[in-house]
Amino acid sequence: MPQYQAPINDSKFILNEVLKIDRFSNLPGFENAAPDMIEAILTEGGKFVQNVLFPLNQVGDREGCTRHEDGSVTTPTGFKEAYRQYCEAGWGTLSAPEEFGGQGMPHIVSMAFEEFMASSNMAFAMYPGLTHGAVSSILAKGSDEQKAKYVPNMVSGKWGGTMNLTEPHCGTDLGLIRTKAVPNGDGSHAVTGMKIFISSGEHDMTENIIHLVLAKTPDAPDNVKGISLFIVPKFLVNDDGSLGARNAVSCGSIEHKMGIHGNSTCVMNYDGATGYLVGEENKGLAAMFIMMNVARLGVGQQGLGLAEVAYQNAVHYANDRRQGRALTGTKDAHEKADTLFVHPDVRRMLMDAKAFTEGFRALCLWGALQADLIHKAQTEEERLTADDLLSLLTPVIKGYGTDKGYEIATNAQQVFGGHGYIGEWGMEQYVRDARITMIYEGANGVQAMDLVGRKLAQKGGRAVQAFFKVVDEECEAAKSNEKLADFASRLEKTNGELKAATMWFMQNGMANPDNVGAGAHHYMHIMGIVALGLQWLRMSQAAIEALDSGNDNVAFYETKLVTARYFSERFMPEAGALRRKIEAGSEAIMALAPEMFAVA
Repeated sequence: MPQYQAPINDSKFILNEVLKIDRFSNLPGFENAAPDMIEAILTEGGKFVQNVLFPLNQVGDREGCTRHEDGSVTTPTGFKEAYRQYCEAGWGTLSAPEEFGGQGMPHIVSMAFEEFMASSNMAFAMYPGLTHGAVSSILAKGSDEQKAKYVPNMVSGKWGGTMNLTEPHCGTDLGLIRTKAVPNGDGSHAVTGMKIFISSGEHDMTENIIHLVLAKTPDAPDNVKGISLFIVPKFLVNDDGSLGARNAVSCGSIEHKMGIHGNSTCVMNYDGATGYLVGEENKGLAAMFIMMNVARLGVGQQGLGLAEVAYQNAVHYANDRRQGRALTGTKDAHEKADTLFVHPDVRRMLMDAKAFTEGFRALCLWGALQADLIHKAQTEEERLTADDLLSLLTPVIKGYGTDKGYEIATNAQQVFGGHGYIGEWGMEQYVRDARITMIYEGANGVQAMDLVGRKLAQKGGRAVQAFFKVVDEECEAAKSNEKLADFASRLEKTNGELKAATMWFMQNGMANPDNVGAGAHHYMHIMGIVALGLQWLRMSQAAIEALDSGNDNVAFYETKLVTARYFSERFMPEAGALRRKIEAGSEAIMALAPEMFAVA
């Protein structure tokens, strides 16, 4: 049976010693994020996910969700009760605004807890996760009346939320959507169409579900400039806040999926359902992208969460399983075989996982800090820099994070050998669940193109230049410390590979845009390596400071330094090879006619 322990100590290390969030205690919300409060939240959050959510993970995978003849959906055994406990404990309110019933904590604190949820039960975590995203869009673009009417009950968890974009004939190309919204004459619209792949689209855990739906009004341009966003509640909401009549929206079916069976991924039918315009007409895509960007950071976190739990189980198995002898000679003469830990190739997979998960956890939390600083930093310059960095890194966190998260999950399965292929050990579920993270909320190829096609050139390249500056300045400062000099020099060289790849795009992308498309995936991975390298530089510095101060947790900090060295030796060299792939251009990729791909 699989097991899981929330990485509380590592999260505390990043928050308190690496990011040192107590230095922001003068900013709104951060005054409540003192180290003792963070420890209490992470400790109690760890207990909740381990004792309540994790035991339901395999249950949800086995049972899935059930759609009934009336279109209602029942979630797996235990999910409804677990959600009740989740709401009663206030876990969904951590970073929500106080005026709508939230606790007003910084986003970085809730992000740390959300990783624990993704590891313990990703399918369950998606239900409140979609609600948080919907709340973000309504708060950003909704009217005061809409905020007052919908947000408090969504923050409390009494009501759920979804995002409805995809249709059977279109996914990424949203300009092709056919869902229509016709004015009713009373300020509302009649929404008609079909949406697919709608996570948490129908379920029994909340009394109402607030769907955010993209649709086109009758005279709108038939492209992305003609998309509007509508609130379409499952049950209409009366002026006094009570629930009214059932709206004309229903679950047509539940998708049969490779993984995340515990989440109800629905085909949603809108048959003249009453909807309410959010923000301006024909400006819906921008409003929905607020939710999508929140979701993309959350999906990156899912990649981390699944990598972490898969890694933990692989470590336990490698400690217990005996197979063969060490190449350097018998390690345990009292047994017929040594443990898997003596084999370098097993160590390689486990060290890859350790270096990624700990580095990526730091990157996710640093990204969450930028999300807080965008709104709360004291100066306009700080807010702009935070916005630039987060905008640039969002496709990296989603794309690189989930590519590597899936790789780590499959490697962890590999550690189990044949047992990794057997359901009771839980590893094959982690692989199946991790696979979707590379696809939804914008497939990773789309993330890569967003990075190189939009984010690099945005505002005259201001964001990528800000990122280069952060890395360069921290490398330069670290080189004066002999204990950090080697790592800093390696990171500086890796950042040089990223700069060279950026320059190559500038020189070759305009003449042939396919050159950009052909290298986008590789570029995203180079930036991911540099971004993780920056976090490992920071973690190394914090570890050295702790050791120099006489901190008695010596093993923890020394392990950090060894893992950082492994990252520099095994991850950073990949950047050079990836840059050379970029510089190969697009000629060979685009040369064959489609018919040449057919099987002879």
